[in-house]
Amino acid sequence: MNRAALVVIDVQQSFRQRPIWAYASQPDIVGHVNRLVDAARRRGDLVVWVLHAEPGTGSVFDPASGHVRLIDGLEPVAGEPTLVKTSHNAFTTTNLQQVLTLAGIRDIAVCGIRTEQCVETTTRVGCDLGYEMTFVTDATVTFPTPHRDLPADASLEQILADPRTLSAEEMTARTEYALAGRFATIRTVAELTGAVPAGV
Repeated sequence: MNRAALVVIDVQQSFRQRPIWAYASQPDIVGHVNRLVDAARRRGDLVVWVLHAEPGTGSVFDPASGHVRLIDGLEPVAGEPTLVKTSHNAFTTTNLQQVLTLAGIRDIAVCGIRTEQCVETTTRVGCDLGYEMTFVTDATVTFPTPHRDLPADASLEQILADPRTLSAEEMTARTEYALAGRFATIRTVAELTGAVPAGV
């Protein structure tokens, strides 16, 4: 039987430095990820940790900031690779595909931050590469998202007040609609950890 992998994407301190973290769709992301990680380890699945970095930008994603590290409470164990990407998806700028190929993995479950950005993009690319993708929505995080016409330097207050802003819940729903039946199977933490049967 082929091994599966759990890929944990960008659950890092960088996001917690932004004021919009107070509006995160899943404040207990660490708890949900740890449940998935524990279940994956029990099954003998590979756990892969991914961090996002933007070197030289001076942002919270610049490794020099000290924030490009897993959120406190997440701890890789020996044999679990930690990859650092500079693209939206976890494949293009890392050796993730090589890691998965060497481990004989064809089935991947993904979770992390942000739902509609790095996690969704990784899911789409993984599907196109031939992997069976599972998207664990309730182990992802997103935030209220501004309309494209809102100025890039808009304040959090302006973003939240703008009627065109999509809520975190709306962003999550749109991602599920885009992925389901095309790029991935949508599952919950409870389903993947055996707390409830899949599809119930």
